[in-house]
Amino acid sequence: MALKIEDAVNENCPWSGKPVSADSLTLYRGHVVGFCNPGCRDKFDSATRAFDEAIDKAEKP
Repeated sequence: MALKIEDAVNENCPWSGKPVSADSLTLYRGHVVGFCNPGCRDKFDSATRAFDEAIDKAEKP
């Protein structure tokens, strides 16, 4: 599935405040989230993945 900029839940990058770019979209919790460049997108993906893994480990008995 190709992500579309018009489906993004945000108009500006949460890291820089700059407008989102069509080449810098990702899915998070089933929603398209946009960033100003692939570096910001990748930083977000890395951070959320690390927290998701930590939460999963903490929830296991």
